[in-house]
Amino acid sequence: MADPRWEEDVQTMTRRGIEWLSAAADDPVMCRALWADDPRSPSMIPAGRLFDVVSVEQRLGLETFDQMCRRELPCGPVMVDHRARRVGFFLSSNSRDWFTYFLRRETSEPPEYRYLGLKSVVVVPGPMPLSGDRYEWLRAPVRRPEANPLRPIALATVLVAAAELLARVDRYGDRFSSTADAMAAYPEESTSGA
Repeated sequence: MADPRWEEDVQTMTRRGIEWLSAAADDPVMCRALWADDPRSPSMIPAGRLFDVVSVEQRLGLETFDQMCRRELPCGPVMVDHRARRVGFFLSSNSRDWFTYFLRRETSEPPEYRYLGLKSVVVVPGPMPLSGDRYEWLRAPVRRPEANPLRPIALATVLVAAAELLARVDRYGDRFSSTADAMAAYPEESTSGA
């Protein structure tokens, strides 16, 4: 089931975005022909040529994407695989060292992620997915993304912050699952003087 926060704004690729993404395919002409025939059709594209992808579980990925958008941080294309419950963040190829360096700088225990670079493939949404499709763009490619060394830094930093935020929210839910739990945690002398 699609996350309702993203259903209203189904992203589609522009012609320049299609040209850029299909250029990474083993057969770019066939990839563009497939998309011309069925723009909803997902395609398997090799990573590492024009882009790398950092894949995280969906809840963490949606929070990370939301925080990056709110703060207008540098962010490339972003996709979601609803069935696998994963979100993929596209970085410039060969960004692994930057990403892992800044991730480890933020924390000694980084959140779980998969880094897809050379010798990896990623299934990407078609240029015009519909809401409810397995693969959707949260931020579709609109042109060839400029190489920006701040994107892997921003992603690493916000990924750690989002993981910490979600962990705190989960701890709150565990500690205070009801009003009675919250009231029991409040010092008694504070409530008697009111």
